[in-house]
Amino acid sequence: MQWKKSPPELIAAFDKAAPKDSRAVKKPMFGYPALFVNGNMFAGTYQDKVVVRLAEDDRARLLKEKGAGPFEPMPGRAMKEYVVVPAALVAKPASLRAWIERGLQYALTLPPKKK
Repeated sequence: MQWKKSPPELIAAFDKAAPKDSRAVKKPMFGYPALFVNGNMFAGTYQDKVVVRLAEDDRARLLKEKGAGPFEPMPGRAMKEYVVVPAALVAKPASLRAWIERGLQYALTLPPKKK
């Protein structure tokens, strides 16, 4: 399976929407930009998509949006708790920022990853 790089404009939108919280750390995940807190990934890009890890209520809410869906980096292999943010919301900086912030808030409730 060949992976595509995320387009520069998507990476720029993702970077601009990143929380200004010092606990949020940007580092690559499988070569794609991603955001982590306490070692837990809560948002990232994957090819031409932005994905965010959300609490159950927020997942249900985002999945109702046209173009949203479970994040499946490989067909049939959904990553639990991660949702693809629809392109229409990615194009709206305030909306993308709000969903990434929800991801951060959810990830803060998770136990820190052990090193």
